[in-house]
Amino acid sequence: MKISCSKADLVNGVSIVSKAVPSKTTMDILQCILIIASNGIIKLTANDTELGIETQISGTIEENGIIALDAKLFNDIVRRLPDGEVKISTDSSLQTQINCMKAKFNLPGKSGENFPYLPDVDRSDSIAISEFSLKEIILQTIFSISDNENNKLMTGELFEITGDKLRVVALDGHRVSIRNIELRADYGSKKVVVPGKTLSDISKILSGDTEKEVQLYFMQNYIAFEFDDTLVVSRIIEGEYFNVDQMLTTSYGTKVVVNKREFLDSIDRATLLIKDGDKKPAVISINDDFMKLKIKSAIGTMDEDIDISKEGQDLMIGFNPKFLIDALRAIGDEKISMYLVNAKAPCFIRDEEGKYIYIVLPVNFNSMQ
Repeated sequence: MKISCSKADLVNGVSIVSKAVPSKTTMDILQCILIIASNGIIKLTANDTELGIETQISGTIEENGIIALDAKLFNDIVRRLPDGEVKISTDSSLQTQINCMKAKFNLPGKSGENFPYLPDVDRSDSIAISEFSLKEIILQTIFSISDNENNKLMTGELFEITGDKLRVVALDGHRVSIRNIELRADYGSKKVVVPGKTLSDISKILSGDTEKEVQLYFMQNYIAFEFDDTLVVSRIIEGEYFNVDQMLTTSYGTKVVVNKREFLDSIDRATLLIKDGDKKPAVISINDDFMKLKIKSAIGTMDEDIDISKEGQDLMIGFNPKFLIDALRAIGDEKISMYLVNAKAPCFIRDEEGKYIYIVLPVNFNSMQ
């Protein structure tokens, strides 16, 4: 194999596929990046059997070929090369030479014939969504997934399509994040649970361009995302996702409308008094014209009044401050509406159009009066 390409293109391609290289595996070949040069295309691939990513890079092919190179070493080398044209060539013994300007590396490669290829993608069942929208809905929900592998479904996000509507749901047992968006066509009904790691990696690769589209392909056991000369194929999480509709209610005893930035900044200040690992609640007392935010910890106390408009009853309720901060940071609106029932019932933060719903469960607290 003999190919040449710019360092910038190579670094970008290696960075994209490296997200699918497993940190631990008993199969050495999976810790490699596969390079295939054929039919005028240079393709890089990584695959941990749960998540596979392949991407094409621009360059010149002098001689077709295939080689698998240790991903970590290859990544480290290409990042440290001087700026310029990179030439990669292999011989019959799989020795690989990487040249760039005056820098020259020689390293052993592995046969690409043993590399597990990505599953074939059935492109007959798909939906289209803008890169911007997909990146946005991932970033606005991903923080609510669980890292507890004991409940696999909570480590992923529900992608539910009904006609021209897409609903994305993440939850961890303490909070729920829901985003609803309109699609450009009617795609029937589909429901899959996508691993959080897959979505997190995709959000890092996506440019977020409003003019570019991502194609999502739905297959048995797999989902694929195709965009910008990159293909991401991921296993889905098997099982029946939680009945989210059962959690939703429009009933409330108290409604609060508050400036999001003021509320977020106040909670952020309060967390200065909470050490890592502490489970100190943010206690909110809601009155007619303002709500008082209180934090009490071993370091000290803090309270602050925040202007609001209120409907309904006065209320005192406690929350994990991090859960409120995550939800508020994900919302772009200047003002937010909070709907509460009582001190033991979930708080709903949602907009009138139903584009987003964040549910945060309250926590017990001792009165700070």
